[in-house]
Amino acid sequence: MHIPESPYLNLLENRIDIRRIPFSDRGSRLLVYQHSQQDHTLYIKLAERLTAVHPGLSTYRSRPPFVTALQLVDGDGTPLPFEVTTYPHALVFQTPLGEFVLVFQDRETLSFGIPAAIPCGICFTILPDVARPDSSGGEFKSLRNCAYSTNGALLLNRIADNNGSGYDVTLTTEGDVNTAITLHIKAGLDLNRTVVPFQQVLAAAERRWHQWFAQAPAVDESYRAQYYYAWWVLGNNLLAPQGLFRRESVSPSKAHYVGAWQWDNYFHALALRYTEPQLASDQIRFMLDHQLPDGMIPDAVYDEGAITYLEIPIAAAVTKPPIIAWVSMHVFEYTHDIQLLRDIYDPLVRWNNWWFGLNDDDNDGIVQYSHPFSSGLDDSPLWDGGMPVEAVDLNTYLCLQMEALGRIARILGRERESAMWERKSQALAHRMVEHFYDPVAGLFWFQRDHQRIPVLTPFSLYPLWTDRLSPEMNQRLVDHLTNPNEFWTNYPLPTVAVQDAHYNPFQMWRGPVWININYIFVEALQRTGYEWVAEDLAERTLRLVMSQNDIYEYYHPDTGEAPPKAAPMFGWSAACFIDLAIRQSRGEL
Repeated sequence: MHIPESPYLNLLENRIDIRRIPFSDRGSRLLVYQHSQQDHTLYIKLAERLTAVHPGLSTYRSRPPFVTALQLVDGDGTPLPFEVTTYPHALVFQTPLGEFVLVFQDRETLSFGIPAAIPCGICFTILPDVARPDSSGGEFKSLRNCAYSTNGALLLNRIADNNGSGYDVTLTTEGDVNTAITLHIKAGLDLNRTVVPFQQVLAAAERRWHQWFAQAPAVDESYRAQYYYAWWVLGNNLLAPQGLFRRESVSPSKAHYVGAWQWDNYFHALALRYTEPQLASDQIRFMLDHQLPDGMIPDAVYDEGAITYLEIPIAAAVTKPPIIAWVSMHVFEYTHDIQLLRDIYDPLVRWNNWWFGLNDDDNDGIVQYSHPFSSGLDDSPLWDGGMPVEAVDLNTYLCLQMEALGRIARILGRERESAMWERKSQALAHRMVEHFYDPVAGLFWFQRDHQRIPVLTPFSLYPLWTDRLSPEMNQRLVDHLTNPNEFWTNYPLPTVAVQDAHYNPFQMWRGPVWININYIFVEALQRTGYEWVAEDLAERTLRLVMSQNDIYEYYHPDTGEAPPKAAPMFGWSAACFIDLAIRQSRGEL
């Protein structure tokens, strides 16, 4: 049996459950799954929206696989049963005929190694065309084009029409340890028929993934298994430049969210700064590549377009919270990439001006969300009563953003601007206390039409992060944070207080724990001198992520399990886990 030499790859043996989580590769848009109801069958999906043929915000999630019924066969084309062992670099199939191995030859090409000197191969059904009738007739468009090839002796090459539902293909061959069968799938017509000797492809795949893991900083033994799995999540979610993707970028989850999301990109950079500084910087620059003339940064970008406006649940421009300057300073502190700061400073000034200039309808100095998705907290009960909402979290982000802009300006030698940003940050913190703070409750309340929104979330505690409040205010906020009846659950922090009537631990932002929010509160507690609480929260967060085999979008605050709709192999959860594990191992928490 193929056993990799890399200790990292062996550590992750069978961690990838391909019934739920795709086998993919850095940069690739090909996703290989095993059918959950058909044990000996694989299928291939595309991590692409393809809105030209399938319009709609999320229709790509329900699009049928591009290649279905992919099976390993004997020389006559009869399907073989198999047992699969998964690694980051390869899928190893044990069959009655011997061992098949699947790896990526390149990001557009899958390569199957076959048992030596035995007639065998693969069969599959491919669905290459999409029909689009319209008012004057119709069009047929190919989603993607495919070529299949072998460098062995061709024994059987059969193509049959599958009753108008694509084509059934069977290819069998015979050869040695370097014989391979490839599936090459891409957008263009210049299909690559090159079949690289299989042992060369296998060695390159193992080397590629070993190097990815080897550059990660060491962590304590207790974190290692989930730590390297988290690094696999980030690597597996990487998408190569294509279309509007001008740089390599980590998608939130190739299994669920196709494209690059603004908020997610920034959190991904927190982990990538430790291993590939340029890749970390590119997560930031990627979003600024698509900044609009008025200064707004899109909510998300995918190969064919950008999301800047939505009509659901209301019609409004849509973006994400302004954390880019804060993240950029974290990246700079580790990489010392001053060119990054030079490149982003002026775009971030325009971004800050967009928030204050176009998102303060009543001109009271407090900035609002006009679309709920711009908050990143899409279905939070804070938006149930309608928009716009003057938001505690948003103004906290802006306070931190202007503080970071002041630090950037100082590094760039722009002292007068640095002093201006510091004054603005302090003024906004003071204005937040005047506008939002309830001294009786010891909380900051969100407002609609200047009326309190009676929903208790951890975002009512966010101004702690500014480190610009009085000690008494800080203590009141920490008391709420550590209250078991509110936020200090078995696995803190629920995104709605457990005693609140809106609490639902199974629905996205209405109760589950989100790792990025915990990460922010760890920093907030450290900044304000609550080191023991920060360390406790960090350790509970690490234990939460380690309690499950996969890394999820969000978690149940009592059981630690992933609610049914939580996306698997989730990028920012992995990135924040990585950063916390490194800092905890170094004694920085």
